[in-house]
Formats: sequence, structure tokens, C-alpha cells
Amino acid sequence: MGYAISDQGDAAPLAVKILIAGGFGVGKTTLVGAVSEVAPLRTEEYLTHASVGVDDLEGVSGKSTTTVALDFGRITISSELVLYLFGTPGQERFWFMWNDLVNGAMGAVVLVDTRRLDVSFASIDFFESRGIPFVVGVNCFHGVRDRTQEEIRRALDLDPQVPLVLCDARDRTAGRDVLLALIDHLMAARSRTAPHPVA
Repeated sequence: MGYAISDQGDAAPLAVKILIAGGFGVGKTTLVGAVSEVAPLRTEEYLTHASVGVDDLEGVSGKSTTTVALDFGRITISSELVLYLFGTPGQERFWFMWNDLVNGAMGAVVLVDTRRLDVSFASIDFFESRGIPFVVGVNCFHGVRDRTQEEIRRALDLDPQVPLVLCDARDRTAGRDVLLALIDHLMAARSRTAPHPVA
């Protein structure tokens, strides 16, 4: 990763676009809100009777709102690096927006809920098929850890190189740790593909 040079000649922080993805109700909006250093932009609407039979509320029956476009936040990792976070909508009827949101993204966090791992398969397939590096953040709701990391990896059929991090999407420090795991993953991937100097 490099630096951007401002008009004044000073090194400006490198801006990196990150997607926060996953199925409906896994905690994407919560994660963006927890880590963002600015008031996050949210496009949430209340679930209505019109969504009955369209949005699958199994396992998230207490959920009353849904993201209909995106969530946006920002976090400064260091004086050299700023992350711009774009949370994707989770319902299938809004997936067409992902193709626009992914433009310019360096990587992604795929949040999963161990109670409903199946709702995250599409997110993982999306990034794998486009060759976009990602990490998996396991949102341990209320501190519940009912599966081992190996069980989750097998269930999601994750490549061994994809980092998997247990977290609580409500906790700023835990969310930051997931983002740092993604930055480490991006840097490792870059070093693997960088040309080696000829001796």
C-alpha cells in the first residue's frame, strides 16, 4: 500500500474502500455503527407487512428494520490509513446493488451468524467469484460461541487462507480487530503476488 500526495506535497492517508457484507440480520449495520468515527449514514427502513413472505425472518424475528441501500462509515486506522466502510443490504431482493458497491473495493468483511450460516453462502460466493480478498467475522451474539472455528470453516467451506475472526459486532474494539485482520490479509496477499527481485 502507498500514500496519496496532496496538492501541498504532504503525504495524505491512503483511503481504502471496504465492504461489510453478509446475510440479512447478521449485524452489518451494527458493526459499521460501532466502529465508525463519524455518525454513520444509514438507509434503514421499517419492515412492513409488504415484506411478509419476501424477507426471511427466521432466527431474527425481533428485527424491525432493514437496510435498503447501504450503510456508510469511516475509521482511521493510523495517520497513514483510513478505511471507508460500505455496508451492503442483506436481503436477496437488494443484491443487485452489490455490483455497484463493489467497484473500487480493496476487500470485504463477511459477517456470519452461527445460528444461520446458510444466509452467508451467497456473500462468500460473491467475493470468491470476483477474486476479492475477504475475511469472515463470526458475530457471537450475546457472547454465545456454540461452534468451534473449525466447525464454522467446514460449514462455510472456507479456503484455509481466509482468516476467520470471532467478534461482537456491537463492540468497537472487536470490530476494529476484524478490520485489522482484513488489512493484514490484504497485505499478505499483496506480498504473495508482488514480483520478486532478480538476484
